Amino acid sequence: MAIPISQMWTVGSYVFRKRLSGQKRYPLVLMLEPLFRCNLACAGCGKIQYPGHILKKELTPEECFRAIDECGAPMVSIPGGEPLMHPRIVEIVEGMIRRKKYVYLCTNALLLKEKIDGFRPSKYLTFSVHLDGQREHHDFSVCREGGYDLAVEGIREAVRRGFRVTTNTTLFDGADANSVRSFFSEVMDLGVEGIVLSPGYSYEKAPDQKHFLGRARTRRLFRAILSNREKRWKFNMSPLFLEFLMGKRDYRCTPWGAPAYNIFGWQKPCYLLQDGYADTYRELVQSTDWESYGTESGNPKCANCMVSCGYEPSAVHDTFSSIRGLLATARATLFNRYEDRGARNLLTSAYFGAPEANGKLIQIESAETRMEETNV
Repeated sequence: MAIPISQMWTVGSYVFRKRLSGQKRYPLVLMLEPLFRCNLACAGCGKIQYPGHILKKELTPEECFRAIDECGAPMVSIPGGEPLMHPRIVEIVEGMIRRKKYVYLCTNALLLKEKIDGFRPSKYLTFSVHLDGQREHHDFSVCREGGYDLAVEGIREAVRRGFRVTTNTTLFDGADANSVRSFFSEVMDLGVEGIVLSPGYSYEKAPDQKHFLGRARTRRLFRAILSNREKRWKFNMSPLFLEFLMGKRDYRCTPWGAPAYNIFGWQKPCYLLQDGYADTYRELVQSTDWESYGTESGNPKCANCMVSCGYEPSAVHDTFSSIRGLLATARATLFNRYEDRGARNLLTSAYFGAPEANGKLIQIESAETRMEETNV
């Protein structure tokens, strides 16, 4: 596991204090979206499919600071959109670091080399670079040729300058399990701290609705890629969440564990679903019908979800809520090879293959182009 001891201690002591206080619903990470604007138009993304006047809006640093102060989470994930397109992103990150929050700035890294001079290396700051696999698969996924090479250049520059860097990979139906495993080795060779993984969530607005994974296929895919691991692979994630993806554990969704704040306010109930907004964090917690979400609720929008923002908080809570959870995490950290002959057989079967692209990338109109056409 690639998570620093100081970060694990901060999160663990935070969870312990919440349990001592009797608080059942508490946030672990704030999903902060300072803008929806992006310089890519990925086929599986529903975040940039807004009209131009919405894509022009952005949160101020003061709004961002108010959000983290309201919820008090020890970690902040800054997705988007593309955060590096925000003109005051350095100010936002520095404000979070002053509050001693662990910040994961999620970026496609197309602008990383250009913007990196504004940031300073810190144990509190990680560049989480979006890479969806090896070069051909990544470029296909993000609908841009050359995207992989630009992202790798950004990773190398950030690593050279002493920044914490992880990769962030979203897997869809049709992913080539053998290619994904080769990709793990490639990114570790780049010197990254670790890898972050998640199955894709079926955004209603995403242009490509055909390649989202169902739960059974998710477990089979992650069993194939995460069993029989190479020693040098490191994952910047809860090891119990990875076991959940492999089908070795069963968790209930914890949607309040990763509350989302964006230009519309506090998004109900989570980063992935939009069922209204609240003006304050307290209102979000008190007015959301939490029992109506998660696979156990019967809500069809949640039926196939196994995404990290809903289930990794559940795994983290499991780790720090009991001695058994701590021992399970220690065991999963120390004995992480997961030898599995059946999973090895899956890798040589015809079950997993690369998605059919007919030799071409799916080119989707970019957010920038749409903004120009609407004179934003």
